[in-house]
Amino acid sequence: MHGADPNNKHPMEGFPQICFIKNTVSNPNIIIGDYTYYDDPEDSENFERNVLYHFPFVGDRLIIGKFCAIARGVRFIMNGANHRMSGFSTYPFNIFGHGWEKVTPEEDEVTYKGDTVVGNDVWIGHEAMIMPGVQVGHGAIIAAQSVVVKDVEPYTIVGGNPAKMIRPRFEPSVIAALLEIAWWDWDGVKITRNLEKIVRADIEALANCQ
Repeated sequence: MHGADPNNKHPMEGFPQICFIKNTVSNPNIIIGDYTYYDDPEDSENFERNVLYHFPFVGDRLIIGKFCAIARGVRFIMNGANHRMSGFSTYPFNIFGHGWEKVTPEEDEVTYKGDTVVGNDVWIGHEAMIMPGVQVGHGAIIAAQSVVVKDVEPYTIVGGNPAKMIRPRFEPSVIAALLEIAWWDWDGVKITRNLEKIVRADIEALANCQ
């Protein structure tokens, strides 16, 4: 045996609140890596309901890496939520037409922050909110109910509203080594063979995995 089947929607038999969401997301602008799961006792397969203001005409993507743990109620706010702020009113008159389309904003008048990207092996706590265009580094931890408005460095813990760094998880040299090793890109056989080294904190042992 070489670990759970990444193509199985519910890898824990008899426990449907855990879902490998790569297998249930249909929106082509939401890209999910293997083994990333969403934990929700109400409807774990419907992760897409948590990706808000994600209009296809905007074209932004939500990209989440492999081996991420996403708790219930996590929300991703996409660029479609942004309103023009340069004038006196932020109201989106143009979307209702009937003559109001004459004030449709130019592309440079509405903030566009690009794709939202979550790295590999990221843990996102209960009811956290990720704002448009945020980049979350590999191995990061986002505390419950945090509002993440700016990029998160790899292997750091952030929390609060707005989220701020609480502490790095490891020394800089260890973080650099982990990013170089990138164990999440190993095949299932190698991961299974070296699992004890992945879940512990001995960087030399991990670096010498065969």
